[in-house]
This record gives sequence, structure tokens and C-alpha cells, in this order.
Amino acid sequence: MFTDIAPAERQADAPVVAAPAGRWRGRLTRAALPLLSVAVFFGAWQLVAVSGVWNQTFVPYPSTVWHALVDVSTTHDGVRGYAGYLLWEHLYMTLRRVLVGVVVGVTLGVALGVVMGSVSWVRSVLEPWLTFLRALPPLAYFFLLVIWLGIDEAPKITLLALAALPPAAVATTAAVMAAPVGLIEAARALGASRRDVIRDVVVPSALPETFTGVRLAVGMAYSSVVAAELFNGLPGVGGLVKDASNYNNTPVVLVGIFAIGFSGLVIDGLLRAIERRAVPWRGKI
Repeated sequence: MFTDIAPAERQADAPVVAAPAGRWRGRLTRAALPLLSVAVFFGAWQLVAVSGVWNQTFVPYPSTVWHALVDVSTTHDGVRGYAGYLLWEHLYMTLRRVLVGVVVGVTLGVALGVVMGSVSWVRSVLEPWLTFLRALPPLAYFFLLVIWLGIDEAPKITLLALAALPPAAVATTAAVMAAPVGLIEAARALGASRRDVIRDVVVPSALPETFTGVRLAVGMAYSSVVAAELFNGLPGVGGLVKDASNYNNTPVVLVGIFAIGFSGLVIDGLLRAIERRAVPWRGKI
């Protein structure tokens, strides 16, 4: 009798022991795959460079790019970084411009999205303009901004704000319009005002998609950095890339591209962490 119960108990206990092992295996796999893809990328890059199919001006060795990274990041032979600024100073100026532009663009975009999703006639008036702006590449209107605002910080920040505004506005509008009708009607039946419904029902239900729009807005702003720093962009990573490309300095161009890409990955990871903490109910309702 006891021998019949023991196997059942062991079977019931088995998943408890196996579950932590399975979780650790999954975490290791998720960590190993990105590292493996990076290793494959650099290996393929090294093979292409060694093959000599393209000139070193176009496809330099990874070691050449590494030396360029060290040169841009330090003072060597009396030269401080690139154009008198270290890499972190270029990156700081770019991130500061992106931050200000994204904050302005996302704030306006989310506010417009809430209004457009709640008031149909406002949506009818503004939606074509948002679609028009979203379809424009940044370079199409950047020169106009330079004519209007000069070549200092104003046109750069304005460009980044205009790039970030449409994704935030469109995502928020769609999220507000998709708010659960049953919850809205229940809140109204309990005596909630229009403002209470928007604050307590619509906004919480729209937050997950709004965060997606914010991430897209940051990506759009980042993709516009080089265009924003075409004029008077030094210090700045986009200005560094533009200036180095004028002299066919491919290693420094690649350093700037990697700096933009890696910083973008870090910022997207931070936004995901904020989203998980601010919207814990995502995917659960």
C-alpha cells in the first residue's frame, strides 16, 4: 500500500524540482543566442574583410574599427578624440537632443492621441495631418527648419520632436478607441463623469499600447539623429558620422553607427523595464 503511494508522491514532486532547472535553461538560452549572433556577425565581417572582395576603405577589419574606437575615446598624439571631443561627449550631446525632442514629441503625441481617441471630430480634423507628417522623411523638411530656425539646437530638437510625435499620437489614438466599452458603460452607470472615465478607465487600458508608441517614437527619433545633426552637429554622434563620411573615414563612421545602435538598445531595454513596472497588467486582462 505504501509502495503504491510513494511513486505517485515522487511523480508529484518531480515538476517542482524540474521547474527551476527549466527556468535556468531558458534564461541561459536567451542570453546565449544574442551572444552567438554577435559572434557570427563579427566572424562573417572578418571573413569578408580578409577575402579582399571590397577595398579596406569600404570594409575595414574589425580590428581597425576597434583602433578607431580607442582613438575617438581617448587623447592620442596630442589629439583629443574626434574634432576635439571624446566619444562619450559626442554621445552625450546626441542623447540630450534626442531626450528633449522625444519628451516634447511624445508629450504632444500622447495628449493629441487621448483627445483624438475621445472626440471623433478632432480625430477627423487631425488624422490626415498626422498621416501626412508620418509619411515625410526627415530630410524633406529639415532644410526648411534650418531656414526658419537657424543652424543651432532649435532645428535639431524640432526635427526629433516631429519625428517622435506621429507614432505616439497614432498608437495612443488606437489604444483609446479600443478601450473596453463594457467598462466605460459600467463606470458611467456608477455616476462617473467624462473626465473620470478617461482618467480611471480609458487611460489605464490604453497605457500598454501607448508605451509601444513611445518605443516607436524613440526609434523614429533615433533614426533621424544623423539628419538632425547634418548642420553644426559637432559635438554629436550624427555629426561625427557625417563629418567622417566626408573624408571616407569608414572606421569612424562605423564607430558612430555602433554607438547609436548600442545606446538605442540600452534605451529600449530601459523603456521595457519601465513598461513592466508601470503597466504590470499588460497581457493579463
